[in-house]
Amino acid sequence: MDRLRAAVEVWDDENPDIGYLTRLLTQTNLPYRDPGPIPEWTRRNGVVTLMVEPGRRKNPDGTYTPIYPYGILPRLLLIWMSSQAVKTRSHELVLGTNLTEFMGELGLRPTGGKTGTITRLRDQAERLLKARLSVEVDGGANRDRAAQISVALHWDLFWNDRDDGQEALLPSTIVLSRDFYQEIINHPVPLNMAAIAALRGSPMRLDIYAWLTWRMSYLSKPTVVSWEMLMLQFGSNLADTKQGRQQFRRDFAANLREVLLVYREANVEVADSGLRLRPSRTHIPFRGLRALAAAGESPNGNVAAAS
Repeated sequence: MDRLRAAVEVWDDENPDIGYLTRLLTQTNLPYRDPGPIPEWTRRNGVVTLMVEPGRRKNPDGTYTPIYPYGILPRLLLIWMSSQAVKTRSHELVLGTNLTEFMGELGLRPTGGKTGTITRLRDQAERLLKARLSVEVDGGANRDRAAQISVALHWDLFWNDRDDGQEALLPSTIVLSRDFYQEIINHPVPLNMAAIAALRGSPMRLDIYAWLTWRMSYLSKPTVVSWEMLMLQFGSNLADTKQGRQQFRRDFAANLREVLLVYREANVEVADSGLRLRPSRTHIPFRGLRALAAAGESPNGNVAAAS
């Protein structure tokens, strides 16, 4: 009932708050769960492959543990960072005058303790900011295309386990790397932030919504994305076995139903062969797209040939 109520609010909002996510991260996805101590984690969408290399966290004994960003919080952080970069046209992002303000922008209520939102946000922020992204585009037998991107150049974050609403003496800041900033500015995908808030209980729901929003912005004819391709893009930690493939189809279909509650205009159908897409109205009103164009950017950019 709460989800339906949130969906109705999205339907009725004629002037939605518009956020952004870089196109790269609507095409490919971060892990849903911690991949553990593996050297890299990859996801593929058509000719585009994203490789995530973990950062390192120092242990009390002086050794280091690989740490991957995963789940909902790094996705919300990336949407927030992308939105701030597009709106402010600045590499330097200020995380609010206090923790409550910043977490409120992410739609989170600050709670302390070992499993509270403050602790989890701090953990995932470190994981995301220390990670390194590598993007490869299959150019065929005669061409190699790739780029390596760090999310941030440097950061200075102040944390309080029990946020009391007091303003910090110094603001927390993140300075985006030049490459990541340019990726955001050159290829921003507009998102309805009320939809993000309604769907933020599941990382797969967020991924499906962002992907459909981008895909429908340029889809010109009906197409089918196979289950095999969808699993390469959204499958996360599921094994490529008969059981894993069946579980993926169930998970994807269930999360898609939730997405379509808020994105009613998306003309999609689950079929035996995969997901059937038909040209649909973008989820962002045209005035939002005009505002983006007026700022000198295109929501599509030079779209790579991917699903």
